[in-house]
Amino acid sequence: MPELHIEPLAEPLWPLLNKFYRSHNSSMKALKGGRLWVARDSEIVAGLCLSPVMGGQWLTGVFVDPAYRGQGLAARLIEQAVAGVEGTVWLLCHPDLEGLYQRMGFSQETVLPQSLSERLVRYKRNKPMIAMGFSII
Repeated sequence: MPELHIEPLAEPLWPLLNKFYRSHNSSMKALKGGRLWVARDSEIVAGLCLSPVMGGQWLTGVFVDPAYRGQGLAARLIEQAVAGVEGTVWLLCHPDLEGLYQRMGFSQETVLPQSLSERLVRYKRNKPMIAMGFSII
C-alpha cells in the first residue's frame, strides 16, 4: 500500500469529507461538533468522525474508498483517531461489519449511553443494526 497520510481534518476543510462521501454515493455526513479524521493519498481515500457522548466518543462515518479496501486502512485510521481518547468508543453498524470491528477490538458486550441507545432503537426500525464498543484504558 502506498504511504498514506492519516490526520485530523481542519474544520474549514470539512466540506471535503462530505464531498468524498457524496462521490461514493454514501449517505454519510460529517457531524458538527465532531473531530474528523482522513487518510489521504493525493486526495481523501478514507474518513471518519468522532463525536463526544457521555462516557466516551461515538464513531461514525467510517468509509474507505473501494479501491483502498482490504488493506487494513480502516483499522489504521480508527487506531490513530482514537489514540489519546478516554473512555469508550461506540459505533452502530450493520451486522455484516461485526467481524471487521471485532478484529479491531470492538465488542457487542457494551453498555450504550442513553443518547446512542435511543438512536439504535430508531435506526433499527428501518435496517438491521448492532452496537459495539471498545474501552480505552
